[in-house]
Amino acid sequence: MPNVKVPEVDILTADRDRHNIAYIDDVLASGKINEETAWYLKRLYADGMSCYREVFHILGKCFGAPKTAVTEYDPETDSAIDKPIKIIDINPLSAYLVNHRLDADPMRNQFFSSGAAHKIDLLVSSIVTVIVGAQKHIDRAIEKVTGKYYRFFTQDVISVVQNVIAEYGNNIETDKIEEKIRLRFAEKYVTDAAEEVLSVLGPSDDKLVVKIVRGLDEVKKPYLYLNDVWRVKCLFDLIPQARTFIERLRDVMPERVISVRDKFYDIENPRNYRDSKIIVNIGTNDSVIPMEIICQVRTFFEFERKTHDYYATLRERPDATNLKIEQDAAELMENGIIQYNMMICRCLDDLFDRVGWNILYSRGGDVSLFEGFPRECKLYYSQGMLEKIFNKLDAAVKNEIFHITHSSSKLDMTQEIAIFRFMTRFILGAAMPRARSGTNLPGDTLSVRLFNFVMNEVYRYYNTGK
Repeated sequence: MPNVKVPEVDILTADRDRHNIAYIDDVLASGKINEETAWYLKRLYADGMSCYREVFHILGKCFGAPKTAVTEYDPETDSAIDKPIKIIDINPLSAYLVNHRLDADPMRNQFFSSGAAHKIDLLVSSIVTVIVGAQKHIDRAIEKVTGKYYRFFTQDVISVVQNVIAEYGNNIETDKIEEKIRLRFAEKYVTDAAEEVLSVLGPSDDKLVVKIVRGLDEVKKPYLYLNDVWRVKCLFDLIPQARTFIERLRDVMPERVISVRDKFYDIENPRNYRDSKIIVNIGTNDSVIPMEIICQVRTFFEFERKTHDYYATLRERPDATNLKIEQDAAELMENGIIQYNMMICRCLDDLFDRVGWNILYSRGGDVSLFEGFPRECKLYYSQGMLEKIFNKLDAAVKNEIFHITHSSSKLDMTQEIAIFRFMTRFILGAAMPRARSGTNLPGDTLSVRLFNFVMNEVYRYYNTGK
């Protein structure tokens, strides 16, 4: 049988696998984690190259072949290294960057500007920048499981106990119970919350015990928060593109999707962070291995990069409440939202310029050339909010607060309302709502006035429901 040369990347990855498993065993022996957690970590770190192939498989299903050369990526500087690499040399030990095209892009060729000498520039591209991260270092993973995620777990356990005790109206001093639970969970790393809590409570009413045990069985174990050992970040120009990608992923491989979290509209998180996240299974049904895909818009990513130092400080001192760091990060993110929304306004200008020939004129059967644009999405505002905003918009158009002054033909009221409703749907689907009032975009163009009107209504609805 001829000797087959094993690729160097396979040798390097297998060596890293052995190192990771040995590290997990050492940490288990030290008592920092338990058998249950060690077993889960070994599942994620046992075969790095097989997991990596599954990452490629999923990206290939969604995007097809790369549109540019693959380059190395430096996570420290958040930038590509000008050094193309071959597919055969890609391995889980280093990050890489590549550009794909979103074929299902609902925004393709919709936004462009005409410059001097008939020069056409795209305002929005269908190109998606995909950053495939290296396998998370095992020491960092264990640090998160025993630190940040363990604190989440402990707090969830305490909340369940407090809620059950309050529900039963027992005369138990919950403050003392909380203190005892925190002390017990700080003494050693545990994942069997029910056993530890019942030993803290001592002899208790049977119904109370049953209720507490059932509640604690629902608490997420700390190691199950670890979804980013394998991670990918996709950068889009617009939010609807990111949502199109997520829905395509759910359509193509629904059995692999573990969870979807959309925070593009989130105005309540203190850091003002906006993205969407989808967790998919790159293992099997019997042995789940999560992969995290973060979807972000390019403009916001540029601002997010600047917050790395803030969050590095918080990681070093997780128990220290630093209000200024949180405020500085939130302010930086707000600036990112403003810059992104200004781009949406430029796109809106482009739409208004083409009202006459692209929206009003139809191609048989009264079907607009913009029918289905932007594409309807499940990740959207509530129907109640939409109805309230459209009703107020209709009234504003009838009162000529909003009025089309340049069109290729005279418009009746029904047509004007249809146009402004279309523009409003685009704003709602593409823009990021602000976290606070009083931050209107500057300017007095029709696009800016409509944008500020819609975003103010969104803010009002979030804060008053009216």
